[in-house]
Amino acid sequence: MGKVAVVAVGGNSLIKDEKHKTIDDQYAATVETSRHIAGMIEQGWSVVLTHGNGPQVGFILRRSELALHELHPVPLDYCGADTQGAIGYMFQRALHNEFRARGMDRQAATVVTQVLVDKNDPAFQNPTKPIGSFMSAELAARKRNEEGWQMVEDAGRGWRRVVPSPLPQAIIERDAINTLIRSGFLVICSGGGGIPVYEDDAGNLVGVEAVIDKDYAGSLLARSIGADLFLISTAVEKVALNYNKPGQQWLDCLTVADAKKYLAEGHFHKGSMGPKIQAAIWFLEAAAAEGQDKFALITNPENLERALAGKTGTRIVM
Repeated sequence: MGKVAVVAVGGNSLIKDEKHKTIDDQYAATVETSRHIAGMIEQGWSVVLTHGNGPQVGFILRRSELALHELHPVPLDYCGADTQGAIGYMFQRALHNEFRARGMDRQAATVVTQVLVDKNDPAFQNPTKPIGSFMSAELAARKRNEEGWQMVEDAGRGWRRVVPSPLPQAIIERDAINTLIRSGFLVICSGGGGIPVYEDDAGNLVGVEAVIDKDYAGSLLARSIGADLFLISTAVEKVALNYNKPGQQWLDCLTVADAKKYLAEGHFHKGSMGPKIQAAIWFLEAAAAEGQDKFALITNPENLERALAGKTGTRIVM
């Protein structure tokens, strides 16, 4: 089976810029990433791929808003399921074609993945994750009254709905994912942080309108399946201190102790690099508790193979 790597690809990385948002544009981005994933497999890695879905969920919600005069709205957990299937399909097709071009006898399979959250998580009392379109104060007030939505004003750009972002507790389909890995499949799973579900008093799963941070869920996935590497593919080649500020400093290697220090000092923002650094810390601390020496990597899609070879990217170690 080889060493197992969980590779987390950001949903934004499938959208190069404002002019490249279409399905074809997103598929072209998956084709590019798939080349580097295939390269990892040729180096002996078994890859489990997870991805973000923020922009794609936003598109579904906007279509739903525009069609409300004719069709029922799409609940947020179903938006997550829809995007897991659609993005999974893009990667399955791109990977199939890449494997065929390289003469590799491999297959990719997508698992629509539920992720357990605690129904008493404090996040449910304090929704913070903005989703969907901007709207006027009048429409926001109506949504608050009619739908019970929590609304926030966003920097003068209008009002947006906010939903809870609870911490992930368990990957419901973990055993299925492990079985597929052992059978030689490249598994695409836990997209968008997974579909958030909680257990009711009878032990049944109930979908909930929330968004799990994809990096936190990716870290949990990597820990749950005993991955050897947690690789976060994002918009930058390396992690930096004072990012986009005077005194910017790129980091080639980062210890968990330094990562915690820089995180506390505010170098890594909550909406961008912060969750990625925290996710890597959790992965490495769990490995250390088991007496295992593992590492995490943060880089951009085009540098996955070079980062694995130690030529770029930020390597995080205990």
